Amino acid sequence: MKSLLAAAVIALGLPVLTPAPAQAADAAAGEAAARRLCAACHIFTAEGRRGVGPTLFGLVGRKSGAVEGFRYSTANQNANVVWTPEVLDKYLINPREFMPGTTMAFAGIRNEVERANVIAYLQTLK
Repeated sequence: MKSLLAAAVIALGLPVLTPAPAQAADAAAGEAAARRLCAACHIFTAEGRRGVGPTLFGLVGRKSGAVEGFRYSTANQNANVVWTPEVLDKYLINPREFMPGTTMAFAGIRNEVERANVIAYLQTLK
């Protein structure tokens, strides 16, 4: 069936529709979004004032509940999650659904492009 369809497409000179390549995430746009969405509770530097939440500096690749001196929820301490871009993508859609019991009071980032941009920015914080 597939070969018959392919032959018809070629014979009729129809355009072949292929999925568009995924658009590269924009870390600069992600920084703006992160500052708008996250800065009320988090900082983006290795050192500085403590926020309501832990620093996001060095988040990508870090184990959940691992910032020294920050008091995490039991859910976060026991999650045993490593914050990879893939995990962050799932988490940032709805943090409380991803990690029941977290004290993070954030509704999430439903917009896929904005979420990818924020994650791209977080990856630069090393």
